[in-house]
Amino acid sequence: MTNFDQPIERIGSNSVKWDTILTMYNEDDLLPLWIADMDFRAPTDVLSAYQALLTHGVLGYTDIPQDLYTAIIRWERERHHLDLKKKEILFFSGVLAGITTAIQPFTKPEEAILIHDPVYPPFATIITNNKRKLVRSQLNEKDGRFVMDLADIEEKFKRYQIKVMILCNPHNPGGRVWTKDELQRLGELCKKYAVLVLSDEIHQDLIFPPHEMTSFFCAGTDFSDFSLQFTSMTKTFNLAGIKNSYALIKNDTLRKQLLAKQEENFQQEINTFGLIGMAAAYKTGDTWLAELLPYLQANITYTVKFFHEHLPKVKIMQPEGTYLMWLDFSAYGLSDEELEQSLIHKGKVVLNPGVSYGPSGKQHMRLNIACPQAILAEGLQRIVTVLSE
Repeated sequence: MTNFDQPIERIGSNSVKWDTILTMYNEDDLLPLWIADMDFRAPTDVLSAYQALLTHGVLGYTDIPQDLYTAIIRWERERHHLDLKKKEILFFSGVLAGITTAIQPFTKPEEAILIHDPVYPPFATIITNNKRKLVRSQLNEKDGRFVMDLADIEEKFKRYQIKVMILCNPHNPGGRVWTKDELQRLGELCKKYAVLVLSDEIHQDLIFPPHEMTSFFCAGTDFSDFSLQFTSMTKTFNLAGIKNSYALIKNDTLRKQLLAKQEENFQQEINTFGLIGMAAAYKTGDTWLAELLPYLQANITYTVKFFHEHLPKVKIMQPEGTYLMWLDFSAYGLSDEELEQSLIHKGKVVLNPGVSYGPSGKQHMRLNIACPQAILAEGLQRIVTVLSE
């Protein structure tokens, strides 16, 4: 049984989450509840696989093992109802590397790519860095959850002649697990206007009942003809640092185009630790994940109750998946800078500024609850200390 309550000292480990905030904000004793990795040890069987490699002692070039393909195919079939062939799997160092590579053969400079607002900030960075036109479609909030504005999406498809849409499924930062019906309606629009969908599904395994994950491929009988899926086990098993992900491409033409660009950019090599960690996680990680999900749910329940009791003016979007919570602080009348600076310099707690996720993220913050509950409780109390003043 995994002890998720066990605190793990991460300061001094070159952790982006824990070590960079000192130089970023010039404050001591900051508590990070931001970047999306978990403060939990990786599964024991994954660590054992690494130990076996280190005991062997040779870290030379490594080919992609057959058992990795087998493990991915089994996992995606049993967890996400995907029927995959080996040839339909391409490896990248990360989901963002895969998406970046994909927009290059499927769009030209100055052509338009659509994303939601708010959404994971690197989507916008990828688009603008590659000199494509960034177009946002704002998500609407209804009954405490995000919903897509399909009329707005269709209008922007037509107005900007959108070539590609980058979809976050499940959604970061709102924690929405898009339903099959929602994805089906979106997909029909994409098919109508010949829009290629790049679906980031890295949070696919972090879903809370009664919600169910629907891969974009599974939302329509022919959706794999105009979409690519990108995912990894790194979020699921807290292995972000090993840098391995994969793209799923069923359409032969799309796959050949992406493979050609991948080889052109020389992005087809994955490090040894990425290959071994992914295989071990997918072969042995079912039990660990079954233990993790209730713990994350308990932290979400704790957080919701805490805000209702101590800061009822904070509006909480309860996640259906992921370990991220979208918080609305607008009732306090603080600017984005005032809110962030107060939390950092008065509360000594670091969250992700909502405005970085798009214009509609103003006066919001993203909270990461994937840590021992005692640490989470301390962080929430620090937020109370700031706002109660």
